[in-house]
Amino acid sequence: MTPRPPAQPGDPLAGIETPALVLDLDLFERNLARMAEDAARLGVRLRPHGKGHKCPEIARRQVAQGAVGICCQKVDEAEVFVREGISDVLLTNQVVHPAKLSRLAALARDARIGLCVDDALHVTRAGEAAEAQEVDLNIYIEIEVGQRRCGLPVGPGLVPLAQRIAETPHLRFAGLHAYHGSAQHLRTAAERTAAIGAAADLVREAITLLKEAGIDVPLVTGAGTGTYELEASSGLWGEIQPGSYAFMDADYARNEAESLFDNALTLRATVLSTSVPGQAVLDFGLKAVAVDSGPPLPLSVVAEVLGVSDEHTILAQPEGAALSVGDRVTLQPGHVDPTCNLHDWIVATRADRVEALWPISARGAGL
Repeated sequence: MTPRPPAQPGDPLAGIETPALVLDLDLFERNLARMAEDAARLGVRLRPHGKGHKCPEIARRQVAQGAVGICCQKVDEAEVFVREGISDVLLTNQVVHPAKLSRLAALARDARIGLCVDDALHVTRAGEAAEAQEVDLNIYIEIEVGQRRCGLPVGPGLVPLAQRIAETPHLRFAGLHAYHGSAQHLRTAAERTAAIGAAADLVREAITLLKEAGIDVPLVTGAGTGTYELEASSGLWGEIQPGSYAFMDADYARNEAESLFDNALTLRATVLSTSVPGQAVLDFGLKAVAVDSGPPLPLSVVAEVLGVSDEHTILAQPEGAALSVGDRVTLQPGHVDPTCNLHDWIVATRADRVEALWPISARGAGL
């Protein structure tokens, strides 16, 4: 059953049922255009990450702006995007379960599909799935460049893994995946520059090791909203994967230096109660907003978030402008990616009206 949307096209903003994710289309379109222009200026391919918005309509708009395709993290997400017409999808993660790999390989009948590996078992099972489906998969070796999560350390294991890919029928060694996620949120420009400089040294070393073994590296892909200019300017990365730029969030706003991108996505809420002196209770909680990067930031009032529970958020009452039951409050999520995953719809608005409702079709934990 399709979840009921919180508004209808043509509704005024006040008619949106809360809590709801509301997208300012003018700001959103400007963000997409700016990133497309930057990628062209820097001479790199743009492959936006879909794990943040999980919305096929947004992916289509990114491709229409010149993106070569999109990234995602889960096979479920890839299935949704391919079903909705995205013809080039890179799964920037490792997949181990044979059933998941079979589903991913099946998508290669209708789209160009890429996958990351950092272990020989990943290669073996991807090859088995591709052979069973009689399709070809593009395989990227993910290398560890500072994130300390997935990724093969640059060293003696790199060449044998690339050779194994090249020798496996139906698999193509497509290049290296080098993403330093935590660098996106280092607060100062100097810290981000140093982190990506160290990552670039590892990428350069990996390319040298492979080339000395006679293995060409067709592409290095990676980078995020906070650092993509650094990766692109290095001359090593040929493709960037920013995601948050389309919406932005409160954690990115804490970074030093003014961002080129606007805060396009907000969370709209309603005051449910003011019965406890000094506070106002809003109609959303942990089931509607992620707090891993801190609580949402109130934008329409100057007020501190005192707490977030399952279904409620408590604000300190603003001095001299107390909130009343029924008042609306606009907030910026601390971390936009997991927040989108908690909602069924994006309410797309222009000026003071709802223009469209876009389903977040790839939401959920994912398989």
